[in-house]
Amino acid sequence: MMYLIIFGFFMLLSWLVQSQLKSKFAKYSKIPLAGGMTGHEVAAEMLRQNGIHDVKIGSVQGQLTDHYNPANRTINLSPEVYQGRSVMSAAVAAHETGHALQHAHAYAWLSMRSALVPVVSISSRWVQWVLLAGILLINVFPQLLLIGIILFAMTTIFSFITLPVEFDASRRALVWLESSGIVSSQQHGMAKDSLRTAAMTYVVAALASLATLMYYLMIFLGRRD
Repeated sequence: MMYLIIFGFFMLLSWLVQSQLKSKFAKYSKIPLAGGMTGHEVAAEMLRQNGIHDVKIGSVQGQLTDHYNPANRTINLSPEVYQGRSVMSAAVAAHETGHALQHAHAYAWLSMRSALVPVVSISSRWVQWVLLAGILLINVFPQLLLIGIILFAMTTIFSFITLPVEFDASRRALVWLESSGIVSSQQHGMAKDSLRTAAMTYVVAALASLATLMYYLMIFLGRRD
């Protein structure tokens, strides 16, 4: 019952944040950028001004699918952002370019997150099965649940390491958008509002992961006693 309450609470919270993000995406996507640049042009200009010439900019299908891939040094923008000439397009493009700047400057938190990707990939693939088996066999093989908890802890750590990475990318984006004159003073506030809402999705995910980890830990400690 406790797990259902925790799960339900964070599902609702996540839905509310995602709904707010989509609402602001739709709202700010209708506001033309003062400079009239596309998201692709914003990203390219931000890279150029920061002396980065080995990062490619491409388009990926879907909405809110924008991301930076440090493995092949590519900024991947959704069609609305790549081709868009709105405040939202500029904010998202600059944010993803902020990750490219982090990579170029060996930002410690991004390096840590990248190092954890292979471990988290394996953990995510097996953790639910190990946790389920661990709960079912808690009385005969409690160590299995402990292994599951350790695997889940890796994904939780990854979620929290992601937070400074995302907040710093937004900070870099907002500073550059203002200093370069890409957005007006009023539009800068809109960009900040949209990126702050996007960051909240990562905060909710991290807290949900921590709450779930604590739940499994309580089961392990309670059953052992």
